[in-house]
Amino acid sequence: MTKDKVMLRALRGETLAVPPVWMMRQAGRYLPEYMATRAQAGDFLSLCYNPDLATEVTLQPIRRYGFDAAIMFADILLVPQALGADLWFVTGEGPRLSTIGGAADMARLKTADDIHARLAPIYETLGRLSEDLPGETTLIGFAGAPWTVATYMIAGRGTPDQGPAHALMQNDVATFDALIKLLTEATTAYLLRQIEAGAEVIKLFDSWAGSLSGAAFDTYALAPAKAIFAALKTAHPDVLLIGFPREAGEKYVGFARATGADCLALDTKVDAVWAAKELQKDSCVQGNLDPQLLISGGDKLISETKRICRAFAGGPHVFNLGHGITPEADPENVDVMLKAIRG
Repeated sequence: MTKDKVMLRALRGETLAVPPVWMMRQAGRYLPEYMATRAQAGDFLSLCYNPDLATEVTLQPIRRYGFDAAIMFADILLVPQALGADLWFVTGEGPRLSTIGGAADMARLKTADDIHARLAPIYETLGRLSEDLPGETTLIGFAGAPWTVATYMIAGRGTPDQGPAHALMQNDVATFDALIKLLTEATTAYLLRQIEAGAEVIKLFDSWAGSLSGAAFDTYALAPAKAIFAALKTAHPDVLLIGFPREAGEKYVGFARATGADCLALDTKVDAVWAAKELQKDSCVQGNLDPQLLISGGDKLISETKRICRAFAGGPHVFNLGHGITPEADPENVDVMLKAIRG
C-alpha cells in the first residue's frame, strides 16, 4: 500500500484541494470496450469468474479516465451463490436466485468457511489488479451488506419494496435472524480474503437500507456493518472502510461513528450542505452526483458537480455518484464531470 495515494489520504480524514474521484459501476455497460469484453466472456457471471477478463474490465475505466480508485469487477450476489443458492441472470430483467422461505431452505446452505473455493477467482482478480494498477490508483474490494443480500435471497429477485424480506422478518424471526447471522459471517470471511489478496479499501453496499426504519435499521443494517467492520479492522488495522446505507435519511447521522466506517457514501437524496454539517464532522464523505446527469450532460452537469465539490470543500471528500452509473450514460460526459472536478 502506498500511503500517499490521494484516495487513501481522503479516507484517512485529510481535506484536499481537489477530491479524489471514482464512480460506482465505473466498469460497465456505458463503455464500448466493456461491451466487447463481456461479449467475449459470453455472459455476466462468466465475466465475474474469469480473472483475465474481470481484470481487463476493471482496468478499462482507469485507462480511459485516470480515476483515483478502481473497484474490482464482481457482483454482490456471488456470496449467496457461494453459500449454495442457485443464481442466474435473465437478460433485460436482472438476477434470479433460489429462495429462502424457512428453516429447511437454510439447512441446505453452506457455512461461511465453505465459500472460498467458489470465490477463488475473485481473489485472483484482486491479486492481479494489485500488480497491474498504476501506482497512484487505490484498489477497492466490496460486498453487499447482509440485509440487502438477504432481500434478494428471500424474494429470489429484486423487489420494489423488499416486501418478502420484511414479511419473513415478521413471520419467521428465527429463520430471518439465522440468515442475517450467516451472511454476516460469510461477508466477513469474504472481505478478509479480499484484503489478503490486495484490496486497500473495502466498501459495504447496503442498497436497500432505506426500507428499514427504527429498531429494525439498528438491528439489521447498523449492527451487521459494525460487526463486519470490527472484524476487518481487528485483522487489518490499516484497511479503510466505506459504508453505504443507501437512502438511510436521518439514520445517516452517527452511522460512521457507530460502525467504525472511515467514510460514508451518500445517495442522491442527501443534501450536500446538510451532510457537510451533520456527517463530515465524523468521517470522510463520498458522493453524491445524480447519475442521470451523465446522460443529460450540459451546463447542469458542470454546475452540479462544482456545487457538490464546494459543499464538501471544508472536509475530507471523495467525489462519486449517488448511485451507479447507468448504461445510458455518455462516456464523454464523464470527461466533462472530471474536468469540472479537477479543473
